Amino acid sequence: MYKYKCVTGYENTTRAIFVGEGEYDIPIIEPTKITENKFIGFNEVLSSKQNNCGVHFFLDDYQFQRLWNTPDKYIEMLKRFNCVLSPDFSLYADYPKALQIYNHYRKHWIGAYLQLNGIEVIPTICWSDEKSLDWCFDGEPKGGTVAVSSVGTQKAKESKQLFLNGYNEMLKRLKPETVIFYGKVPEECQGNIINIKSFQEKFRSVK
Repeated sequence: MYKYKCVTGYENTTRAIFVGEGEYDIPIIEPTKITENKFIGFNEVLSSKQNNCGVHFFLDDYQFQRLWNTPDKYIEMLKRFNCVLSPDFSLYADYPKALQIYNHYRKHWIGAYLQLNGIEVIPTICWSDEKSLDWCFDGEPKGGTVAVSSVGTQKAKESKQLFLNGYNEMLKRLKPETVIFYGKVPEECQGNIINIKSFQEKFRSVK
């Protein structure tokens, strides 16, 4: 059961304030055991004729900023789909810490709000560098299904190692039953993985 209150003037609108977890009061996303192997990007939701699939946010942030700005506009639209991943607001290691935490908060606020409105939400787990491991799992459920993406992390040795460190920490702390993995799966990654080809992989395969 979600506990929340509404505050006028927060982000220039009326928003629910959820009971949070950790130092930064991150809204809690409840666990789900639903799994899915077909996804479309949020940028396709308006034009897509298929709805027997899930919705992901592994896109540039500007393509789903509108969901944060006007979430109620998309509730009924997203209810048509099997599930929705929590939005993947960027946590780049070179972002200021305050911005990273803000993006983590926004991801969780949207996830909790969609769940409050009856939408099946799979939490997207994100991290940046070692310092982010202090707070990046706040609000995430233990057990159940989670989603991650390796896109943009595997080309450089340092970024790959940061990804693997965070992935292994996720397994240790959250103990997910299933990992929906968007993008190439490094051979070091363990777990019950459902691999979803990224747009880039699909594009390369048809060239």
